[in-house]
Amino acid sequence: MKRINRVLRLLLPVAVAAALLSLGLPVRAGTAAGSGAVTKYTGTFKDGATYLIEVPANWNGTLFLYSHGYVVPGTNNPAMDVGDPVTRGWMLGHGYALAGSSYATTGWAVQAALPDQIHTLNVFNKLVGKKPTTTVAWGHSLGGMITAGLIQQYPSRFSAALPMCGVVSGGIATWNTALDAEFAFQQLVDPSVQVVHITNPGANLTNALQAVQKAQKTAAGRARIALGAAFSDTPGWFTPLSAQPGPGDYAAQEANQYLWDSQVDFPFVFALRAQLEAVAGGNPSWNTGVNYFKDLLKSANLKEVLWLYHKAGLDLDTDLAKLAAAARITADPTAVTYLKKHITYNGNLSIPVLTMHTIGDGLVVPENESAYATAVANAGKSALLRQIFVDRAGHCAFTPAETITAVKALLNRLSTGQWNDTGLTPARMNAKAAALGPKYNVFSGPSGPVATPPGFLSYTPPPYLRPFNRKS
Repeated sequence: MKRINRVLRLLLPVAVAAALLSLGLPVRAGTAAGSGAVTKYTGTFKDGATYLIEVPANWNGTLFLYSHGYVVPGTNNPAMDVGDPVTRGWMLGHGYALAGSSYATTGWAVQAALPDQIHTLNVFNKLVGKKPTTTVAWGHSLGGMITAGLIQQYPSRFSAALPMCGVVSGGIATWNTALDAEFAFQQLVDPSVQVVHITNPGANLTNALQAVQKAQKTAAGRARIALGAAFSDTPGWFTPLSAQPGPGDYAAQEANQYLWDSQVDFPFVFALRAQLEAVAGGNPSWNTGVNYFKDLLKSANLKEVLWLYHKAGLDLDTDLAKLAAAARITADPTAVTYLKKHITYNGNLSIPVLTMHTIGDGLVVPENESAYATAVANAGKSALLRQIFVDRAGHCAFTPAETITAVKALLNRLSTGQWNDTGLTPARMNAKAAALGPKYNVFSGPSGPVATPPGFLSYTPPPYLRPFNRKS
């Protein structure tokens, strides 16, 4: 577990690493502290979740309910009401109230998060003494998933939503895709690792990390790492603010996918999956019926895999045949039911939703946005959805200027009743973000803030390889 915590602290933006980390419950304790400009309310629900509410003296009636991301079990789990302190300052300074809860559980906390967040809204109304005229749900990573879940399950409580770098393919699709990558790694690189029903998460992760480190040293190993990455569409770009490898620089792309595996993704798929299975009551993932040859043909990484296999002198057909012949994994029905509920999307939007994603996100790949857009289109609600993308590597690697610009675009949609699609073009969004000034156009990396120009771009992510959407 120490390895997992260190990995998350080193890789992810400070605000996200801290937290990539029930309805009707009475408040056990609460306090209010005034700072002159902002009144802060804190307290604890009976289920153990804490809440944080901040209301500026010039509150304009709009509340932003923030849902934080995944918190590794056993680590600190504070309430959060915004993703980063710079954005917090702008929001409060412009009259917006902020609120959020810690959730009663950590890890895959969707079940607890949804009612805890709604209860935070109820507490806000009681403590502040005035209901918001507008309530916007927003959040990062797993919090983006929770944001989309809130507006699906409690649509009447929200006016709009901004899921950022969200797991909006839904729980089943996410963990099925993870299983595909795990399965390829197990069958072709390290047969000793457990991909489901993990009995010793720490040891399982250690074995996987040792195996991938060894594989990375050989051409054959690198080809097989790339094949596993192809089944999850892991991008070949890792470090925020670095230059993206060229479209034909397959060696660099694979080296970055190795970094995603060894520093970020493997802790989730080979260790933290066990926590999901514990709360779900079994394994919710399956690969029965999956044709890995067809999935590879659809992968964004196909050309890279072909090049690396050729360079290694490996027969790709032989490895794909081995995957096809391997015993498949079935899911536990109870766990599938759990993950459908916590949560999978029906796309039936009733309010405007703006999503934002970096294109070089290897933890929550941008193809999540394709899956969500498809669910929304199938429900006939595409007019309510817009999706914007940032040209940067990293998970939730946004600048405050980009976040604030997205917030303003969503608020404009609420005030005018229609999307300003011209205003959502990358050129317009970048100009608006740049106009916020150097204080907000920064990226907080391991060595501190770095001046960073806005990176909105025109981008259409490839289709999600293994989508799973609810019809109702």
